[in-house]
Amino acid sequence: MRKGLWQSVMTFGSWTMLSRVMGLVRDIVLGVVFGPSAATDAFFVAFKIPNFLRRLFAEGAFQQAFVPVLADARHAGGDAAVRALFGRVTGCLGLVLLAITVLAVLGSPGLVRAFAPGFIDQPEQLALATEMLRLTFPYLLLIALTAAAAAVLNTYGEFGPPAFAPVLLNLCLIAAAVWLAPRLETGVLALALAVPVAGALQLLLQLPFVWRRGALSWPRPDWRDPGVRRILRLMGPTIFSTSVQQINLLLDTILASFLVVGSISWLYWSDRLMEFPLGVFGIALGTVILPRLSAEHAAASPGGFNATLDWALRLALVIILPATVGLVVLAGPLLATLFGYGAFNAGDVRAASWSLMAYGLGLFGFVLVKVLVPGYFSRQDTRGPVRCAVIAMLVNMVLSVSLVWLMFDTGVAHAGLALATGLAAWVNAGLLYRGLRRAGVYRPLAGWRWLGTRVLAGALVLGLVLQWPARQQAFWLDAGVAARVTALAGVIAIGMVVYFVTLWLLGVRPAQLREPRA
Repeated sequence: MRKGLWQSVMTFGSWTMLSRVMGLVRDIVLGVVFGPSAATDAFFVAFKIPNFLRRLFAEGAFQQAFVPVLADARHAGGDAAVRALFGRVTGCLGLVLLAITVLAVLGSPGLVRAFAPGFIDQPEQLALATEMLRLTFPYLLLIALTAAAAAVLNTYGEFGPPAFAPVLLNLCLIAAAVWLAPRLETGVLALALAVPVAGALQLLLQLPFVWRRGALSWPRPDWRDPGVRRILRLMGPTIFSTSVQQINLLLDTILASFLVVGSISWLYWSDRLMEFPLGVFGIALGTVILPRLSAEHAAASPGGFNATLDWALRLALVIILPATVGLVVLAGPLLATLFGYGAFNAGDVRAASWSLMAYGLGLFGFVLVKVLVPGYFSRQDTRGPVRCAVIAMLVNMVLSVSLVWLMFDTGVAHAGLALATGLAAWVNAGLLYRGLRRAGVYRPLAGWRWLGTRVLAGALVLGLVLQWPARQQAFWLDAGVAARVTALAGVIAIGMVVYFVTLWLLGVRPAQLREPRA
């Protein structure tokens, strides 16, 4: 029996929550063991390059293009058609990414110079980043094949294994930092060694589930296959439109490489905290509604399509607006509690909190993009998102350079990069929304103004409640681990209760957010 949307979101979100919690543990360990430094800046660059391409060839353009074509194949030919398409697609994808991996390993010094030009004047940092990139880049091939398997499982409504897979990456990096790093002369190399191992484990996790669905097939490249050609046509423009956030983050890295040492690391750790609610809810919601929207479009059900998209947007409003308030107001306590130990000192907490607040202002925009883009890709429309993405990226470039120039001597110029990225996400989301309205694909259903005013009121009350504990800087920096964790958990719990009780008193009920019928 096929799961409902909300049940699928909860399944995906729960496993993603575990993954994000383990990711936080991983980042805490990295902060304590290595701290913000030239070596960690070098690793984050070496990891970000294949990770950026992963967003394109994995859960980005490839998966967005693959799922609708898989849905059509399953509708027309059942499991046999899915199995045949899976084998041909993984064969073609594997060949392309194998060639890219070989070229990237051979050209690692040039890639590092391109993505972190500030390292050119730091020969040791450049050499270390180059060495680590050669180790991390094969991760791209492994994780892209993992994404192909995940797309098959998502088409069948199975979201658990793909959502759990990132836990393995976090476990591998934690083990590398704690166990392997002390045994190496250059400890940070342990992290680079762990990355491809994690990619192989994630792929091996997916394959038994694909086999159980009867869709597992040996890779057999066939460039003439109609399904492969459709995916390639969809991927071309989609590669750019789905990767705007990643391109913006890479631009942040390039500009941050010219700033004070630690800037890249501060952006990394603040981005990781912003990614927590984005991954647990935003990506989960976008992933779950894509197969549903694709099926409703294939069945010529515009009413169902509109209702599904409207439900997802309402749910995003109710969940993400308070998350935004919490992330911005509690930026300092969050960073101090999770990372403010060992090599991650009070100055690092203050510096990273500026960029976390800036990223937090863009959180809702990031989530809206994740929800709105499936409204295009489910209809195999790739041109609309590309136009929106181009404009958003140009906005980000202009804002990033301008803000860094204005804030260069302030010591917090990295926060300008984060703010530019967040504002660009809002621009992207606004353009996507306008495009769906103009195309007549989406029409807001009744009750938006009523719900919006009550959610805004609840978020304002939440912000007021969080103000006092957020200002207790001495406590968050000086208290013991147990005291910080207990206090932060209590503050978050009280905030959640205050927010949802406020909504209840204002008349908002769970039944008003019930998912539409399939």
